Amino acid sequence: MAPPIDFIISPVAFLTGSVFVLLYYLVPYFWAFSHLRDIPGPPAALLSNFWLLIVCRAGKRYKYVDEAHKRYGPIVRIQPNHVSIADEEAIQTIYGHGTGLLKSIFTSRDRAEHSRKRKVVAHSFAPQSMRNFEPFIHSWLKVFLKKWDDIADQKAQQDGYANVEGRVWLNYLVLDIIGDLAFGAPFGVLENASEDVKVRISDNKTINLPVITSLTTRSEIAATVGTLPELRPYLKWIPDPFFHAGVTGMNNLRSLGTARIVDRLNNPPPADRHKDLLERVREGRDDKGEPFGMGELTAEALTVLIAGTDTTSSTFAALMYHVVRTPGVLQKLQAELDAALPADTMVPSFDQVKTLPYLGAIINESLRHHSSISLGLPREIPQGTQGITIKGRYYPPGTVLSIPIYTVHHLKEVWGPDAEEFRPDRWENLTPRQKKAFIPFSYGPRACLGRNLAEMELRLITAAWARRYDFVLRKDEMEVNEGLARKPIAVNVGLKRREIAV
Repeated sequence: MAPPIDFIISPVAFLTGSVFVLLYYLVPYFWAFSHLRDIPGPPAALLSNFWLLIVCRAGKRYKYVDEAHKRYGPIVRIQPNHVSIADEEAIQTIYGHGTGLLKSIFTSRDRAEHSRKRKVVAHSFAPQSMRNFEPFIHSWLKVFLKKWDDIADQKAQQDGYANVEGRVWLNYLVLDIIGDLAFGAPFGVLENASEDVKVRISDNKTINLPVITSLTTRSEIAATVGTLPELRPYLKWIPDPFFHAGVTGMNNLRSLGTARIVDRLNNPPPADRHKDLLERVREGRDDKGEPFGMGELTAEALTVLIAGTDTTSSTFAALMYHVVRTPGVLQKLQAELDAALPADTMVPSFDQVKTLPYLGAIINESLRHHSSISLGLPREIPQGTQGITIKGRYYPPGTVLSIPIYTVHHLKEVWGPDAEEFRPDRWENLTPRQKKAFIPFSYGPRACLGRNLAEMELRLITAAWARRYDFVLRKDEMEVNEGLARKPIAVNVGLKRREIAV
């Protein structure tokens, strides 16, 4: 299947690009990548990075890489020096501790630098710290439910259900939770039911920034340019609205992060307020006793904002869609929640829901089936090393390897003939192979630091809305678009209050 190209380039740009491909890719291909020539893949991907760039630009990388694996097998070349391996046995070798492989896009590749930052941040996301974050989640979850109560009471249709776009509301909720945690104050998107956030850029000027749009376009351009980093200095000159929107999104988020950090430092919270994530990061020290500087503080807060909203809100939206769409799932979940919670519970505590088995099965099946991070996170074998061998195949230094998460989460030889179906009951009896293949938060020393927070949010928020409302699906298909996260475009549902809700 040929990937779509919906942007226009001039004859001069086409000629220039063609020469660039010939000189920059074809020549190195014949000289440097001869050790990979026997590995199959889409013909264009064997010669150039542009195949992967184009499918990323189309927002469908996970789909085209998955189709390539179905056609060519478990080992596929998706760039001249990039090999995608759809085999759970390779996860430990590529992503595990002590492998020596380098992260190859966008974040610091320096191991000492990464280690220092991780030590400062990690304590904030440790399991024992999660209790301190629960009040933040409770506070904004109550606002969210009151908003939906108003919609249910005031906008019911003839069938008794009020229409809502679940994805955008869940995005509002997660944004204000993360805003409160990362910057010391919410963005106000939930209360205002709008993505526009006021940002003071000078003493005399305040602007509105569309935070959800900015997060989306930034994610899309990051995934696309990550396939061809040489494009970064030239993004604003590329005659394509996609890249212009991405640059604007990046600039918007930088402005937002800087303004929020400055405001937070100039206006510290009351002493009796629960410690937010920013305060914990400020208190953190590495093994040399060094704290974060102002630039690092802003960068880490933005990292939490980006990583903590895009993936989590996408998972929430997909979870809601599949729970409402799949017969019997919502009803079984409601029965479990009704048995575990008092009738007057609006927002449960984490202790009340952290071990509920069917709730956990729904969350895990959503993380497997939807896979918000679906692309293969690339790791490069460093120069000067001996290379690595995976299942009898040798890969020399300079080779980039990745595990396509979406594909591994849908392998029928691992998950069974119903791998494409949403079936939470499969989590009652996982095989060792299935446990090994399940990597929604990646794996190893660079796995998601915010996993504990995400899992707490998933249990609390899912339990709250599933217990309080009944739902119908207004649109059967859920379209998705992929940047760094695979995001549902919309989840249109109808909701009404359950009689048990108080």
